[in-house]
Amino acid sequence: MGRGRSRTPRTPGGAPPSPRARRIIRLNNGFQLLFNLLWWMPVFYAYQRQAGLTDGQIFGIQSIYYIAFCLFEIPTGLVADRIGARNCLRAGALVMTAANLAPVLTPNYSGFLVHFLLIAAGRSLTSGAASAYLYDGLRAEGAPEHYLKAEGQARALGLAAKVLCWPLVGPLMALAHSAPYVLSAASAGGSLVCAVLLPRQLTPGGRDAGRRTAPRAHGGSFRHEAAAALRSVRATPWLALVMVQGVALFTLSRICQVNLFQPVLLDHGIAEDSHGAVLAAMTVAEAVASARPHWLTARLSPVAWVSLLSLAMAAALAGSTLGGPWTVVGLLCLFAAVTGFAYPLQRKLVNDAIPAGAPRATLLSVESIIDRAVCALAAVAAGGYLAAGRLDALLWHSALATVALLAVLHLLLRRHRRSPAAPRPDRKALGIAAILELCGLRRPGGTARTPSARRTPARPTASTWERSPTTR
Repeated sequence: MGRGRSRTPRTPGGAPPSPRARRIIRLNNGFQLLFNLLWWMPVFYAYQRQAGLTDGQIFGIQSIYYIAFCLFEIPTGLVADRIGARNCLRAGALVMTAANLAPVLTPNYSGFLVHFLLIAAGRSLTSGAASAYLYDGLRAEGAPEHYLKAEGQARALGLAAKVLCWPLVGPLMALAHSAPYVLSAASAGGSLVCAVLLPRQLTPGGRDAGRRTAPRAHGGSFRHEAAAALRSVRATPWLALVMVQGVALFTLSRICQVNLFQPVLLDHGIAEDSHGAVLAAMTVAEAVASARPHWLTARLSPVAWVSLLSLAMAAALAGSTLGGPWTVVGLLCLFAAVTGFAYPLQRKLVNDAIPAGAPRATLLSVESIIDRAVCALAAVAAGGYLAAGRLDALLWHSALATVALLAVLHLLLRRHRRSPAAPRPDRKALGIAAILELCGLRRPGGTARTPSARRTPARPTASTWERSPTTR
């Protein structure tokens, strides 16, 4: 094999993805990188303060943003399943471009409020649709085993772009004060170009998936999609349990990287001018791990891996209360690396658990709603702890809450494994059939098994999912 082919990812069986699958992966990488490249992220607090907003107004807008995101997730997931994931990605990129221009046109409270409301709408339009498009697109091309690596690679590239671009924000602001928002709008415009170039999605049989929604133009189709999503969750306990497992992962990562990052560093005497370097180091660690979830061995099931990684994140946060500044920086980088490993694995786990024919984008939006609702409650609790000066207690209680949640979850998983997915076969009939087979006799139907023994479960059981390795 020549070295020139080493850049082409290969399946465990050795077959490379088709040209169409490679195009899907490349354009998805470009979309995820540009859509999530928010140049203003490191300076938005100071930028709003300079625009005359008070702390109450700034954090009030953040609260409204979380609430709006949860509210937008429901209709946008339904829209994605109705008009197609590709069209939903285009709409989200267009909304995000407009969102980043709002503070430039109106740099006041109203402008920033509109800015974050549009961001909530744009991100909710793409949160489930992007993953659904990539998963279904690779499956239609006969390359579903590439999904995990493609999801992690896209996340890694996006994080690497932030490491390269965020240090430039300060000098660029010195040249043009609104540069971070203008560049963010330009990046969102680039993601729109990638979404336009995405190929039309095909079904596994080769049919055009973009036309499947035409018969649903009648009234009530949104209600039909919502009811189908709820039926899928109710009929698939494994899917609900997997979604709940992701709550600990998302909440810990979000609370640490957004709400507790600076308080933890300041509490250990790390000056503000060093926070950017620490954030860059954390981002590098997360980017490297996100691109390599396949490093995780198949000796443990994906569910066990996600649980262990979530516990490691909680332990890193709790351990940061015991060491000095360098220990804290090391633990935060470890926290980021574990997050990078866990996110693609959890995303694939949820996608694999969604039954065939179910509204995938809607169900992924349901998962996002659950995650952000819990995160909003955790943010309120974190604010109360910080106001009381109990940062160490907050970190330890977060770790204990994670352990308790995962313990209850695994008890439910064990109970789910023990519950049969199909009616138990008649052991007496099976024994008679086995004797007949040994004697060379056959039943009139030509089979030695009862119908109940031949019945195939309508969905995979927990043990089936756990035995299916998602990493190589």
